[in-house]
Amino acid sequence: MSKTYAEQLVKTLEDNGVERIFGLVGDSLNPIVDAVKRSDIEWVHVRNEEAAGFAAGAESQMTGKLAVCAGSCGPGNLHMLQGLYDSHRNGAKVLAIASHIPSQFIGSHYFQETHPEQLFAECSSYCEMVNSAEQGATILHHAIQSTMAGNGVSVLVIPGDIASEDAVDSPQLASKISSAEPTVVPAASQVQALAEAINAAESVTLFGGAGCAGAREQVLELAEKIKAPLGHAYGGKEFLHYDNPYDVGMSGLLGYGACSEAFNEADLLILLGTDFPYTEFLPRDTRTAQVDIKAGNIGRRTAVDVPVHGDVAATIEAVLPLLETKEDRSFLDKMLVKQEKNLSHVIEAYTSKHAQSTPIHPEYLADIIDSVATDDAVFTADTGMCNVWHARYINPNGKRKLLASFRHGTMANAFPQAIGAQFADRKRQVVAMCGDGGLSMLMGELLTAKLHDLPLKAVVFNNSSLGMVKLEMLVAGLPDFGTDHEAVNYADIAAAAGLKSYRIERPEDVQSTLREAFAYQGPVLVDVVTDPNALSIPPEISLEQVAGFSRAAVATVLDGGVGKMINLARANLRNVPRPSGFKGL
Repeated sequence: MSKTYAEQLVKTLEDNGVERIFGLVGDSLNPIVDAVKRSDIEWVHVRNEEAAGFAAGAESQMTGKLAVCAGSCGPGNLHMLQGLYDSHRNGAKVLAIASHIPSQFIGSHYFQETHPEQLFAECSSYCEMVNSAEQGATILHHAIQSTMAGNGVSVLVIPGDIASEDAVDSPQLASKISSAEPTVVPAASQVQALAEAINAAESVTLFGGAGCAGAREQVLELAEKIKAPLGHAYGGKEFLHYDNPYDVGMSGLLGYGACSEAFNEADLLILLGTDFPYTEFLPRDTRTAQVDIKAGNIGRRTAVDVPVHGDVAATIEAVLPLLETKEDRSFLDKMLVKQEKNLSHVIEAYTSKHAQSTPIHPEYLADIIDSVATDDAVFTADTGMCNVWHARYINPNGKRKLLASFRHGTMANAFPQAIGAQFADRKRQVVAMCGDGGLSMLMGELLTAKLHDLPLKAVVFNNSSLGMVKLEMLVAGLPDFGTDHEAVNYADIAAAAGLKSYRIERPEDVQSTLREAFAYQGPVLVDVVTDPNALSIPPEISLEQVAGFSRAAVATVLDGGVGKMINLARANLRNVPRPSGFKGL
C-alpha cells in the first residue's frame, strides 16, 4: 500500500493511464508534487494554472483518456476556473486537483483561504473535499469514475496536511473504471413518430453537431434516402463537412452558405446531436425534430415537435427501414445551387484580390494555413474572429482534428489547448490559430512550449484589434471603443522567449514563410500583420443591423466564407439535373 495519501493518489493516476499533470507547484500542493517526482508521471510546468485547465482538456479530447491538472491553495487553483469551465463544457475527461489550506484552519479566514467546493461546483460534475485519507481514497475513485463516464470535469479539493497523512486502503480503488460510451437506442414509439414525420414531409433539412461523431455514414445515408440538404454546427464540421454531397454549410454566428435558407424553406428540420445555442438562427415556423443522446438537450433551444432520445447512429439505423425513399430531389438541388451561389459571390475577393492586399487579409492567411498544414494536423483557434476563419477555411478530411472553445467561448484558449494537444502526440502537427488579444492574455505559455520543447506552430492573426468585439459594437450601431490598441511585434517577444519566430507583413511572403515555419522541428511562432477591418458577420443580418454599421464595415462580406468550400459546392452541382438549354449559373 502507498505510504501517504499523496502517493496513493499518484499511484492511482498511474494505474489509470495518466502520463502527465499540468500545473504549477506551490505550498499546499507540494506533497503531491513530491509524489509525482518519484513516479513515472511527467510534471508539465505551466506559467498560469488557467493554461493547465485548457491543456488538460485538449489532451483528453485528443486521446479520450483521463487528463489531470493541479493548482495550489487559494489563488493558485482559482486560476484553473477558466480552463475548467471550457473543459467541462467541451465534455473533456479531466480530474482537477485543487489543493487547500491546512484543514484545521478552514473557515477561519486564513491566509489565501477560498472555498473551492463552491467555486468549482458550476464547472464540474463532481466536486468534493477530502476530509481524511480514508474518505479521500473512496472519493478519489468516485471523481475518476464520474469524469470517465462522460459527466465532465471532476475536482478533488485536498488540504495540504491531509495529502501527507498515511494512506488507508479502500476497496473502491480496486474497482476497474468504466469508460465505454453506451449506445442509447431510442424508444420504438419515438422512432415511429420520427419516421412518420419524415414520410409526411415533402422537404427535410438535416443539421448535425458534435453528436454526429461516429455517425457520419448513417447521416449521409439518411440524407441520400430522403434527399435532404445537410448543414452543420461548428461542433459538427469536423465530422460532416468534408466530401459531403448534401452540404449547405453552417448556421450561427460563424455561418456561411445556404444553411439558413434550408432551415426556413423545409417542411421538417431534424437536429442531430447538436445543442445549438443560437435560438435566433433556428426557424420559428418550421416543424422540428431533435435527436440527442442527452434528453435534457431536447427542446432547450427551440420548439421541438418530434423528440427522440437516442444517439444519432442508433436512431438513424432504427428509422431507415421505416422510411419511404424520396425520389424528388428538387428541394435538395435548389439548396445546393444556393450554396454554390452564396460562396461564388465572393470567391474572387478572397483569392486573386486578397493575395495582393496589404495589410494581409485574414481569410487569405487562413486559406494558406489550410493548404500548408498536414493532412492529419490538429487546429486550435482562439475565440473571436479566429473562430470565423477556423470554421470557414480549415477543411476537415476525416483525419484532421479541430479544437476550440466551442461552448464556453473564452479568449486565450488556442495556445494552451495546442500545448495539451501536442503533449498527446508529439509527432502530429499542431497549429494554434491565435488572436493577438488571446495570445497576449496567456503569453507566458510561450515559455511552457519552450521549456518542454513542444513542436507546436502558433500563427498570430495580429490586427491590433479585438475584432469580434468591434463587430458586436458595429452591429449594435455603436462606435467601436476600446477595441484597438497599439501594434505589438509578437515575433520579437517569441524570440526573446527562445522560440523560433517569423514576422510576415507582405501577402507574397505568407505561403513560403508558413511552409518554412511548419517544417521547423521545434516550437514556432509566426506573427502575421492582418487587416483589422476584415470583419465577418452571420449569413443572415437584419436591415436594422446593417444600418448600424460604420463606413469602415461597408466592405464586410455579408453572406459567408469561401476558401476551398467552393470546390465542394461546385462539385455538388454535378448531381443537380440540368434543364435543356442550360448555360450555367
